[in-house]
Amino acid sequence: MAQHHALGDLAASRLANVTKTPPQFDKITPRWLVRLLDWKPLEAGILRVNRVADKPVEVACALKEEKTIPETYVDYEENPREYTLSAISTILNVHTRASDLFSNPFDQIKEQLRLTIEQVKERQEDELINNSDYGLLLNVPKSQRIKTRKGAPTPDDLDELIAKVWKEPSFFLAHPQAIAAFGRECTRRGVPPPTVTLFGAPFLTWRGLPLVPCDKLHIKDAEKGHSGTSDILLLRVGEKKQGIVGLFQPGLPGEQTPGLSVRFMGINNKSLASYLISLYCSAAILTDDAIAVLENVEIGNYHDYK
Repeated sequence: MAQHHALGDLAASRLANVTKTPPQFDKITPRWLVRLLDWKPLEAGILRVNRVADKPVEVACALKEEKTIPETYVDYEENPREYTLSAISTILNVHTRASDLFSNPFDQIKEQLRLTIEQVKERQEDELINNSDYGLLLNVPKSQRIKTRKGAPTPDDLDELIAKVWKEPSFFLAHPQAIAAFGRECTRRGVPPPTVTLFGAPFLTWRGLPLVPCDKLHIKDAEKGHSGTSDILLLRVGEKKQGIVGLFQPGLPGEQTPGLSVRFMGINNKSLASYLISLYCSAAILTDDAIAVLENVEIGNYHDYK
């Protein structure tokens, strides 16, 4: 048995106050899409997008003689699309014994709620892109869908996206690996994209538009020997620009952030305290040319610079 001449570290640590961090969760992302969208509050959970029918307005120009001025009117779609808010909900259970005995230095209920809410908000961003009803990716009109020329995303491909959303485009949205693939193509051509700082973070840009990373634009067809493909979106946001708007319900009971509420449901006979967490959201593309997508972007193309 080893002979000790002083108190060892292990025994000494039993008297020390260990400094602890709050619970960390590596699935939390910045959720840039949620930050960059314009959000429109709804009165009763429904938005009707009224569009003008495709009927040209007749006008007369530079009349030098007495001619009859044409009569016209602006028509509206008779069956406009309506968007109903979708609910993302879960029930959090916290044992009262855990919250009573083990809430110093961190409140167990607050930490459980914080991490649960973070995961609900991550799901919100995923639904904004991939929901089968209102998801942006599935609602891109056919006329606004383009393919890459050679698989990897090139400056020419992104220029074509800009040509599709040329009226005040706001930002590109892409998986981080798709942005890296675009950066490699720019480097190969000797046109490395400049950066811009938003929310204190650097973003690559192209033609002055930021390439915003989002892991909710999933990588598809990844298999052994193939890195997979993804999609790159270009968006115009804001109601005033006839772009894309996020939708939420204000004034919910127990509202924590816009569209998200937490309500205490009581304690059952097993000493479990329950909390209902609900987030109501949707998104609407107000005009067809507010969005475009570059499809089947290959993310695994590398170049030899020797």
